[in-house]
Amino acid sequence: MTHYVDYIADQKRAPAIVAHRGAWHGAPENSLAAIERAIAVGADIVELDIRKSADGELFIMHDDTLLRMAGIDRDAETFTMAELRAISLREDDGGEHRTTTDQRIPTLKQAFEIIRGRIFADLDLKDRGLFSQVAACARDMNAASYVDLKTNVMTREELDWVRAQHINGVAFMAMSKFTAETIYQTMALLSEIKPFMCEIRFDSLQTIKANRQMFRDVNMALWTNTLSMEASGEWVDKAALVDPDRIWGSLIDAGVSVFQTDEPEALKTYLEGRRT
Repeated sequence: MTHYVDYIADQKRAPAIVAHRGAWHGAPENSLAAIERAIAVGADIVELDIRKSADGELFIMHDDTLLRMAGIDRDAETFTMAELRAISLREDDGGEHRTTTDQRIPTLKQAFEIIRGRIFADLDLKDRGLFSQVAACARDMNAASYVDLKTNVMTREELDWVRAQHINGVAFMAMSKFTAETIYQTMALLSEIKPFMCEIRFDSLQTIKANRQMFRDVNMALWTNTLSMEASGEWVDKAALVDPDRIWGSLIDAGVSVFQTDEPEALKTYLEGRRT
C-alpha cells in the first residue's frame, strides 16, 4: 500500500471514498467492526473521532457523552480506558431504538492495528491539543504513513498554531472556506504550509470550479463532505441517493476528488458506473 500523500497526489486516481465514522450501516459507528466494514465495502479512507480518556489513553468516540451510542449520560472523557472498554456500543449510529452489540469502545492503537497497510484514516481530534500525542502514537504504531490530522486554517493565528505542532511524518490536511472574494488570500495563506489536501467549504460551487486549475497546480486535493449537516448545504448524501449526478457528479466536475459520506457503498457503485 502506497503512502497516503502519494495516493492523494496521484491526479489520475479515481475519486476517493471516505467512510464517515466507519461504514456504520451494519456496525456501530467508530467501532473496529465499522473500520473492517469500510475496508470490505471498498472505501479508501475511514474517518475516526479521537478523544483522550481520564487515564490518558487515546480512544475513538464522536460525541461528548456516551448517551447516543451506549445510553450513558456521562462525558466519555471522564471514564478510564478500562471502564470504556467494558461498555457495549449500540448498532449503527446509535439512539434509544438501536440494539446493543458486542462491539466495545476501541483505543486508537487498536484502530491502527487494523488500518495499517489496509486503508487510510482521517483522524478528527475533538481536542486539537492532542495533535502531537496522536502523531506520536501513529509513529510508534508504524501507522504514520496511513493517516492525516486536520484543523482549520483561515487566519494567521491558526496557521502559526499548525506550524508549532510536532507531527513529523504525519500528513496535515487544512480545513478552509473558499469564497469568490477571499479565495486568493486563503490560497496565499495555505501556500505557506502546502497541505496535501484541503477539506473545503465554499460560497458557490462555481468558485471551486473556476479555480480548479489553481488547486491542481499546487497539488492540493479537494475533500468535500456530503454529510447531512448544515455545513454541507445542498450537497448531501440524501440528495445524492436520488440524483447522484447532480451532487457527486457536479462536485467531481468542479475538481473535488475526495468525498466523506455516510453512504460509501452507494458512492462506490456510482463511481464504478461513471467510469464505464
